[in-house]
Amino acid sequence: MKNRVFFPQAALDQWIAEERVDLRNDELTIKAENRKYRIIEAVRILSEVTGQPDVNELVGKVKSRAFLTELGAELLEGSVILGDNAYDAVPGFVGAPVGTFADHRKQTPQSEMVTRTIKNDEDLLAELLIRKL
Repeated sequence: MKNRVFFPQAALDQWIAEERVDLRNDELTIKAENRKYRIIEAVRILSEVTGQPDVNELVGKVKSRAFLTELGAELLEGSVILGDNAYDAVPGFVGAPVGTFADHRKQTPQSEMVTRTIKNDEDLLAELLIRKL
């Protein structure tokens, strides 16, 4: 299975404003590396806030908006309501890399690469976050 990554909406908004990423339809591109991710709307579930047991086992997970809607959940900004449960959540997108990292490296000219220390998608995303701080 391919690695997947959660992109919080707030971070994406900042990266788009800084022109560090490009978002077109269902594809996110990290411009510095021209690395592409297929994305879908999702939320990261932080906690259950009513004190009820998490019978849906959502806390700590990232779920697609479509999956939660199919379960009957209501999604409102940073909240998800499902049955008797209410959750704090972070809206965003979940992305899967387009192709393997090795294939990406073959297609990316060395002059465009951010740094030779980037060996995988995790390093690439860490570099994006480090440059944000």
